[in-house]
Amino acid sequence: MRVVFMGTPDFAVPCLEKIIEKGHEVSLVVTQPDKPKGRGKNLCFPPVKECALEHGIEVFQPRRVKETECVEYIAKYNPDIIVVAAFGQILPKSILDMPKYCCINVHASLLPKYRGAAPIQWAVINGDEVSGVTIMKMGEGLDTGDIITKKEIRLSEDETGGSLFDKLANVGAELLVDTMDIIESGKAVFTPQDSEAATHTSMIKKDLGNIDWSKSAVEIERLIRGLNPWPSAYTLLDKKTFKIWKAKVLESSNEREPGCIVEVTKDTIKVQTGDGILSLEEVQLQGKKRMDTASFLRGYDVKENTFLQMV
Repeated sequence: MRVVFMGTPDFAVPCLEKIIEKGHEVSLVVTQPDKPKGRGKNLCFPPVKECALEHGIEVFQPRRVKETECVEYIAKYNPDIIVVAAFGQILPKSILDMPKYCCINVHASLLPKYRGAAPIQWAVINGDEVSGVTIMKMGEGLDTGDIITKKEIRLSEDETGGSLFDKLANVGAELLVDTMDIIESGKAVFTPQDSEAATHTSMIKKDLGNIDWSKSAVEIERLIRGLNPWPSAYTLLDKKTFKIWKAKVLESSNEREPGCIVEVTKDTIKVQTGDGILSLEEVQLQGKKRMDTASFLRGYDVKENTFLQMV
């Protein structure tokens, strides 16, 4: 099929590569504008743009894809299908109605659960045992389109936002090309979503990682994994930002105030939470490198009965 591909971050790259590998004609890649990054604020290409240029595919980067001239530009490519994966802009009806077959979207949840932004991180934060990818026919609502295919995967006990991101990106790419074959063959079944069963997620913001020690050890440990690698979970130690990258829940009675460091061994820091003890296993103090707690303690004196606090 002749494809217009619309996507921006790392998650979308395996989808684009798999479409190319399967021999479809990707005539245009549409992605977000380049953005300044780092201390030098140098403009950086979105990952999808980098991939497209490596394959010699034309790239279009509109600031607002719904503007008439942008719609007309995309229409020139006369797509059989438009594939969307984490593009980052809402598509107007004029684009949704453009292709011969349809516009399809690769969404990293089992719809109608987790419509909206950041479903991968929220699956870990909420302690879900199962996640997956849905390929849907796009409609005008936010992730409300008819479901075409789904693929489910189980989360591991140590699943992080980053590891689940990688798994679902690859699962989504495989499911995408299989679904494209089904659509082209005319055998696709379009199943409306149960709107009453729908749940919605919000965007992940940096302050979500500010640890509230009055919450349970289980909740905090999930937060740490869900926000790894971005934006990370953090607290204050000796008035310095103290990121926590890995932790383990311990069973213990609540004898101390939440946030109190109840024990320091040669390789771990144990912290009282609102329910249970959290053992910190990988940390990063402001201005220092990320390291296992044993390495950190060899260079930093942490006292028992010190309190970790919200920033």
